[in-house]
Amino acid sequence: MSELPVVRIYATTQRPDYDAPWQSCTPSSSTGSGVIIGHGKILTAAHVVANATFLQVQKLLDPEKWVARVAAVCHDCDLALLVVDAPAFMDDVTPAELGALPSLRDKVSVVGYPVGGEEVSITEGVVSRVEVQRYVHSGRHLLAVTVDAAINMGNSGGPVYLDGKVAGIAFQSHTEAENIGDVVPASVVRRFLEGVAAGRPLEIPGLGISVQNLENPELRAHIGMPAGRGGILVVGVGHGGSADGVLREGDAILEIDGAPVANNGTIHYLRRYRVRHDVEIGHRFLGDQLSLTILRDGAPRELVVELRPEPYLVARNQYDVAPTYFVFAGLVFQPLSRDFLATWDEWWYRAPSEFLVQYHTGLRSPERHEIVVLAQVLADEINVGYGSLYSEMIVAVNGHQPRDLADLVRRIEAATQAGGVIELRTSLRGRIVLDAARAQGATARILDRYNIPADRSPALQAATGSPRPATRSQS
Repeated sequence: MSELPVVRIYATTQRPDYDAPWQSCTPSSSTGSGVIIGHGKILTAAHVVANATFLQVQKLLDPEKWVARVAAVCHDCDLALLVVDAPAFMDDVTPAELGALPSLRDKVSVVGYPVGGEEVSITEGVVSRVEVQRYVHSGRHLLAVTVDAAINMGNSGGPVYLDGKVAGIAFQSHTEAENIGDVVPASVVRRFLEGVAAGRPLEIPGLGISVQNLENPELRAHIGMPAGRGGILVVGVGHGGSADGVLREGDAILEIDGAPVANNGTIHYLRRYRVRHDVEIGHRFLGDQLSLTILRDGAPRELVVELRPEPYLVARNQYDVAPTYFVFAGLVFQPLSRDFLATWDEWWYRAPSEFLVQYHTGLRSPERHEIVVLAQVLADEINVGYGSLYSEMIVAVNGHQPRDLADLVRRIEAATQAGGVIELRTSLRGRIVLDAARAQGATARILDRYNIPADRSPALQAATGSPRPATRSQS
């Protein structure tokens, strides 16, 4: 007799420390849920295994815990595939089958291991919404199914059944409401699994544009929108994104992949739901072609874009990677990112307003690929008087705006080799002037004093060259 193919996942994780980016936080333990979908293959939510250092899974009615590993992960859509290599793991287990996208008012069962008990929990609910939702784990807006069944801590990653098949994976709850949760739908799950099987990059692409709805009739008339047509106005195009060199500011997007766009920014998806215009992108892969019908200078045009990664100026949530940093003369530089913003409690209104503006509205340009922040100042005689300039953006290095952190490193190192002074300007009109030779000499002792293994992170080392290590001198 086969057992229900649901598992409890035990995860040991270790998050990076963005306050001290050269080190990690203390390891912690958590649990989640998953469902067996193939021989030794377990589908779960990405946030259950994000930053994991060790994983075990436990089957229903089985006291043994089995060591698992992450085989594939897509943080954008909050899905991960685990593998248990032991053949005996599949004894008495029939893998679950993937079903179809549910409809409104369908009755579903949420299966998993929520906190508060050791045994499997099965709750029933009804599908109340099918629309594009913000995935908390990644910040991306993708198709989701909302159900009126509780999805509590520990439930994440568990299967949601409809007519005996997996209709989705439970992944987040609504804290402002009771017994309401969201499910990654079967269509997004299928895209993930097909990508894994085909060996394709799993990152979900983006158009790389900022848009505005066209509900105002005067605005529609101003751009020459024909009567009876709808669309959205392009108000910005991110450098390096899918639309770069194809769309222009002032274009109106009338159709996406043949689906008419309404003036409120929605399309009629599958002829069943009215959802955000970019829903289809969540089912595509990098390199896919997407057709657009646009209005430019009052005339319609047919265009095709090749889908690329979303060109964020400020990186969204990142997982399974170490922070990027650079230390010079006690000045600690980092790229502005969602993870760095989270070092402020209730960051969405306590973080510096100039950071929040860039996070919400900033667009990448040829001159600026990321925002470099002076994150902190490690006290030393070389930087006396500059201690109050932390948490500001660096706007110039010797008169030149740094394109990204790697560019800042190259400019500082070029100035150091040339001798003279290094002048840094901050976004709040701060000015830092350092003698290049003295600053270079001070860096090693500062690294040693603050127990920092190297002046730059491994990723930055790969981009800029060998790091300067701490001296580890004895006193």
